[in-house]
Amino acid sequence: MATIKFTYLPGDGIGPEVGEAAINVLNAAAGRFGHALDFEEHLIGGAAIDAGLKPLPDESLVSARETGAILLGAVGGPKWDHLKGPDRPELGALLPLRKELNLYANIRPAAPHPALIDKAPLKREYLEGVDFVVMRELTGGIYFGKKGMDNSPSNNISAYDECRYSEAEIRRIAIKAFDLARLRKNKVTSVDKSNVLETSRLWRKIVEDVAKDYADVELEHLLVDAMTMHMLTRGKDFDVILTENMFGDILTDEASVLCGSMGVIPSASLSDGTMGMYEPIHGSAPDIAGQGKANPLAMILSAAWMLRLSFGMEAEAAAIEAGVDAALYGGHTTADLGGSLSTFEVGDWIADHIRSNHAG
Repeated sequence: MATIKFTYLPGDGIGPEVGEAAINVLNAAAGRFGHALDFEEHLIGGAAIDAGLKPLPDESLVSARETGAILLGAVGGPKWDHLKGPDRPELGALLPLRKELNLYANIRPAAPHPALIDKAPLKREYLEGVDFVVMRELTGGIYFGKKGMDNSPSNNISAYDECRYSEAEIRRIAIKAFDLARLRKNKVTSVDKSNVLETSRLWRKIVEDVAKDYADVELEHLLVDAMTMHMLTRGKDFDVILTENMFGDILTDEASVLCGSMGVIPSASLSDGTMGMYEPIHGSAPDIAGQGKANPLAMILSAAWMLRLSFGMEAEAAAIEAGVDAALYGGHTTADLGGSLSTFEVGDWIADHIRSNHAG
């Protein structure tokens, strides 16, 4: 019997609700395949602050480092917006967690589900055939650079945020992208702002150098402002989109428009080896927290990615994804996708589907 041991960080807002649904589904998958589910639950973000702790408590980080697999709900919300710098849930929890665990490669898919194409705001012709992933560098760039605010004698306040990238940081994420492209459609689109930024000029130079070892993979370059248009108008032309931290943050939210809802998109933040953190791309949505309205599918799909990428459990991950497919095709969803089920009822339906489809 294999043991699925991971760290569970429910977080804030709707995080605990979608997390509960995902744990329910994971229990069903573990039972179907004869595994034991063993997870450590810890506080993070605003929930940790409310408990009198720092945003990333030491015990949470220790657990994440020891298990090497983290399932994260959501972090932050307006309740803590008055806090400054590292005292904020996002800056004090997510960024140091990524840095401490060396989670430098963030992967987010954009492949519109057939059952949701008509729910997307774009015409069907722009969505059919779209299937790409964004490989976002996650531990460098402007989010991790020096930042501050200056008060001049004339009371003319100025602020600054430094963006810095090293050759090593760019090279390792580029290698990840080209390796992934070889498993997909053999194309990498590198997105930068090399007509203006020095960091982007270095980015493009290093990506081109890495490409020399991947003669079978096509490489194209696009400026980030052009990419915001091309992603929506010719999304089917892309395979692996490689970009830096801030550009990736913006572009992946834009890509959610292609999928009909942010509530169905998982993500994986990876290091070397099997270390990974898995979370939905949506936020904490405090306006609907505690009401059973939150869509848990992205969290459930993130749990499937955890099984696949950190535990090598392909069949188990596929069983969860098949359950999500069945829920979408059958309309067993929350109201945002046209269904009538609550957050936990969606998880319960998928868990039952996994248990009842035990052949094979």
